[in-house]
Amino acid sequence: MIEVLFGESEAGAMKAAKNKIVLGKVNGPVSVWMAGKKAPPAQPFCGWIEGTAAEVICLGFMMDIGNIKEPMESSYRRELIASMFVQDQRGQDEDLKEEGKHVGEVYIKELQRLKNYLEDGEAIRVWYSDAPYSKCGLYSLCQILREYGNEISVVKLPEYIVRDTCIASYQNWGEVSAEEFAGFLSYEKTLAKEEICRYAMMWSELVEDNSPLRAVVNGKVLGVPEDFYDFLIWKWLKDMPVKEARLIGNILGHTQLGVGDWWYARRIDHYMNQGKIRVVENSGNKYARVICRNSGGDYDS
Repeated sequence: MIEVLFGESEAGAMKAAKNKIVLGKVNGPVSVWMAGKKAPPAQPFCGWIEGTAAEVICLGFMMDIGNIKEPMESSYRRELIASMFVQDQRGQDEDLKEEGKHVGEVYIKELQRLKNYLEDGEAIRVWYSDAPYSKCGLYSLCQILREYGNEISVVKLPEYIVRDTCIASYQNWGEVSAEEFAGFLSYEKTLAKEEICRYAMMWSELVEDNSPLRAVVNGKVLGVPEDFYDFLIWKWLKDMPVKEARLIGNILGHTQLGVGDWWYARRIDHYMNQGKIRVVENSGNKYARVICRNSGGDYDS
């Protein structure tokens, strides 16, 4: 079974789950509601997923952002991915920045690997969530899958899961540890040809719209303007100076929209260039900068 995921961290966890070796752990669910306990429960071991790490495909093309009339393999998409990867680096590690320039090429090779598996008749299992990058990944993938007759199944991340005396909520598969993945196999369902065609058609409509950003609103993927999430920046950024990392952390900690920190960092840079956000204390590490609203600006709230 070939596993397809749409983010680096989740693909890494899946490789560990199929390799029967836990390479590392993430911080766990975003939200945990407890009944009578002070600490969240230990992550349960749910067994391993049959197969090997080589059967994991990562399509981290971030299809929720940018021009989607350009194909996944385009130089435009490669450059966009590279710009986001480099921006996400907290320090000045030149090797990492150089590596980031080639991330898009890695995903193109992953896409070709997937096509090779499809041509060989392999069964495909897609792990997706309501995070915009993931749902857009599924829809765009269905444009490819409709050309094949392979057995296709999907596992959608549930809104929450109940464990004994708690309810755990996740934003995306990147927050699920390797030892938990097998526990979600009960949510697997076959994706009928008609469903694949429906998702492919929905993607075609999004391509025709080609808004600069796509968001999930009430479960539906919609094209939205680039400033769609900016109200959250103004909600948490006040006149009192705050570290950029703290500001973004507040946004991520209080919303479950499946949008990465790098997006908010990019938008903060945008408002710095407009003079609406002021740098109080600069740093080579942009997340360590101390920033505040620039007095006299016109802000959304």
